[in-house]
Amino acid sequence: EGMSLPQRIFPPEKICMDWQQRQRPGAGLLNLGNTCYINVILQCLTHTPPLANYLLSHKHSQACQQQGFCMMCTMEAHVRKVLCSSATAVLPGAVLRDLKFIGEEFEYGRQENAYEFLRCTLSAMHRACLSSSHDSDVSSQEATIIHRIFRGFMKSRVTCLSCQGVVDSYKAFLDVSLDIRVRASSLLTVLEDSVTPKQLDQKEGFRCSKCKKKAAASKKVTVHQAPRVLMLCLERADQWTGTKISKFVEYPEYLDLRPYMSDTAGEPLLCSLYAIVVHSGDTCLEGHFFCYTKASNGLWYKMDDECVDNCDIHTVLGQQAYLLFYAR
Repeated sequence: EGMSLPQRIFPPEKICMDWQQRQRPGAGLLNLGNTCYINVILQCLTHTPPLANYLLSHKHSQACQQQGFCMMCTMEAHVRKVLCSSATAVLPGAVLRDLKFIGEEFEYGRQENAYEFLRCTLSAMHRACLSSSHDSDVSSQEATIIHRIFRGFMKSRVTCLSCQGVVDSYKAFLDVSLDIRVRASSLLTVLEDSVTPKQLDQKEGFRCSKCKKKAAASKKVTVHQAPRVLMLCLERADQWTGTKISKFVEYPEYLDLRPYMSDTAGEPLLCSLYAIVVHSGDTCLEGHFFCYTKASNGLWYKMDDECVDNCDIHTVLGQQAYLLFYAR
């Protein structure tokens, strides 16, 4: 309420969730020393059908007037090189050269976190869309291709346990982090726990607008609007000790989001797994990242830097996953 309707920088009906071109899997990516965290994210984004379709169309670069670095133009060139090259492996040179523009914290040659690189990459792409639109108002930010594909909304409902009054608030998200320390034998268990109401006590400062006083309350967080592409991070760094959580968390090939929505009575909201990122190593500060992606030919491949090998879905579902990518 009170916000202007989004300008249609990128009309939603033009987002195609299925591959528009069928081809072999993309080329592998060379590792120049501790760049595996970059390679896995580039591969997962390259194999995200609606994003790849848009980048392969050249729509951004044809209209872009950005001077200097543009993450959208960089990704457009990268995706075309990976998917259309006859080479078995290519160098993501432009991304490595402009690493500081993607995220100031990234230092070439130093091992970094793939999840942080994912977030910074999407942010840089979103900023590039805004820059090329010549419009930085709030409404235009609702309509970039990045937000059209990856953004969803969470609903937080706080219920006063004294008078049963409710307060609803909403927050946009591009990805969801999930705590796997407790009751985490499967992704479905973790998701069920995340939407289970949690009791807040009076010390947490909830002041009921109806009671006009601090009161005990319960809080329930649900998915209010699902994104076209859902990205989940299974938190494998223990926030208290910093050690790696190496437990296996089962995850499905097909995920129905409906039980975790604000409105659970609607039609099933099915998502299909198309990429995962795995971290191997004893601690979160070192080790190696590799990924599995589903190519446009419908087959799965393990992508470990320059090596690209075909595999089956059973292998994919048996991994100690760190990041999960689901498409509607």
